[in-house]
Amino acid sequence: MTLGTRTRAHTPAHIEAFGAASASLRAALDAPKRPARVLAVFPLGVYLEVRTDVEPSVLALITGEATRLPNAVLLADPLPRAAVGDEAAVGDGGIEIGRVTVRVRRWWDPAPPLGTVALERLAGVLPRFDEVCAASPRRPGLNPGGCPALLAQGCADGSLVSAITAAEQLMGLGPGLTPSGDDMLAGVLVALRRLGEAAGVDRAVWLADWLAATVAFDARTRTTPISATLLHHAAQGEACADAVTVLRAVTGNHPLGPAVRRLLQLGHTSGADLAWGLRTGVAAVVALGEKARAGA
Repeated sequence: MTLGTRTRAHTPAHIEAFGAASASLRAALDAPKRPARVLAVFPLGVYLEVRTDVEPSVLALITGEATRLPNAVLLADPLPRAAVGDEAAVGDGGIEIGRVTVRVRRWWDPAPPLGTVALERLAGVLPRFDEVCAASPRRPGLNPGGCPALLAQGCADGSLVSAITAAEQLMGLGPGLTPSGDDMLAGVLVALRRLGEAAGVDRAVWLADWLAATVAFDARTRTTPISATLLHHAAQGEACADAVTVLRAVTGNHPLGPAVRRLLQLGHTSGADLAWGLRTGVAAVVALGEKARAGA
């Protein structure tokens, strides 16, 4: 009697996956391996929290359909299977999660150069920016009055006290993994730094530096780990790809309307919150630049 045999399929003991990463993660990935844990799992992304005292402490593994965040690794392969609380590791050139090790094959810049821009260009963009936002049903998660209004006025006036007071009040304000107050503040931080540099408005960059110091000191204790990391990136002028496209549109490198409308679709209110922050930052750079010209 001939006995039949069945070949048993063996699951590989270890799998390598590959992706492209934000250049802001290079130091964390090249450092010695450190333990991490799965912080959150979504259909388009897995968030890992690294056990470290420095930022970025949270990084995201994402698919091509997800928003490209400044702390993300964009995978060419499917997301690793993971559950909240799973152990992971980051460093020694890769990310380990379960049986998967992710290696980075290329890098992208989360703060690409904008070139130079005239104040007149920025001032001329504001009405169109307002028009596109007003035509959309998407609205910020917070009433633009109160803390947001104080931040906007403080930045336009170049008032360090008002701007920092408002920033401290906004951090962590609102529900969700990235509260609306954080997204609004992130948009302002990115616009002040990037457009201040592009337009040569030193006061805007100075203000961004001080707000960045406030974020570095307070964010970890005032908001969620994911949002604290994104605020850290914003303080360095780094943003998600959709926000960067809006900045490039503001400086004349892309059509403004489609860029703003795409940003507004992000998340429940995150896109509208970021758009409010970017628009507020543009207005502040214009106001501070005009004051500098007038010798005020």
